[in-house]
Amino acid sequence: MDEFNSSPTQLIADVDCTTEGKPLCEANGVRGYPTLKYGDPSDLQDYEGGRDYESLRKFAEENLKPACSPANIDLCDDDKKKEIETFLSLSPEDLDAKIAAEEKKNADAESLFESEVSKLQASYEKLSKDKEATIADVKAAGLGLMKACKAAQGKSGSDEL
Repeated sequence: MDEFNSSPTQLIADVDCTTEGKPLCEANGVRGYPTLKYGDPSDLQDYEGGRDYESLRKFAEENLKPACSPANIDLCDDDKKKEIETFLSLSPEDLDAKIAAEEKKNADAESLFESEVSKLQASYEKLSKDKEATIADVKAAGLGLMKACKAAQGKSGSDEL
């Protein structure tokens, strides 16, 4: 953070998600710590690179700069400019409705994921209990004693001197 603290275009900040920063973290999808995000404050992206100093410094130098956005439309390619212009031409109400619809898709995907993971967890627990019960039944049926008898049969007569 100190290396970039005087940069006019690069901000590196630390947010404590357990105290007063919790609402900001929740709004940006931070679920585990540490989480690194970058980009436009209204559209933060997950950082997936290395966590060592050199990797972080290189990423910051190469990526933390003005990017295509409504505030920097001159940095956008033609397709992105057109997309931005389309969104900017919408009324605030229409844009809110589009945002809400896309956020609902994210929420629905998260809900489905959590539901299916819960089902998988229940299935895993049942399979684990069934396996443990089968192993206990096999032991109770005398598998260990059977193996000992088999070993004894192989030795019978050959151990005599």
